[in-house]
Amino acid sequence: MTELYNTAAPKKATNLSINSDLLRKTRELNINLSATLEHALREELSKRKATQWVEENRTAIQRYNDFVEQHGCFGDEFREF
Repeated sequence: MTELYNTAAPKKATNLSINSDLLRKTRELNINLSATLEHALREELSKRKATQWVEENRTAIQRYNDFVEQHGCFGDEFREF
């Protein structure tokens, strides 16, 4: 399976604007902002890539579903459930 991104790529500094109260409260709890942002971005990237894959393959998925509906699945005659 292909990785979502290069985990060995170097870190890059960036500027962000976030709610000041949210920032204060996260700092009070010693929440690692970089790690938390990376985790959130990784989750969002994963969701969007999955959605993109479904959209790119929608036609093939529909054709397969139509085929199965019309002809059944391979091995159906051997199923015992």
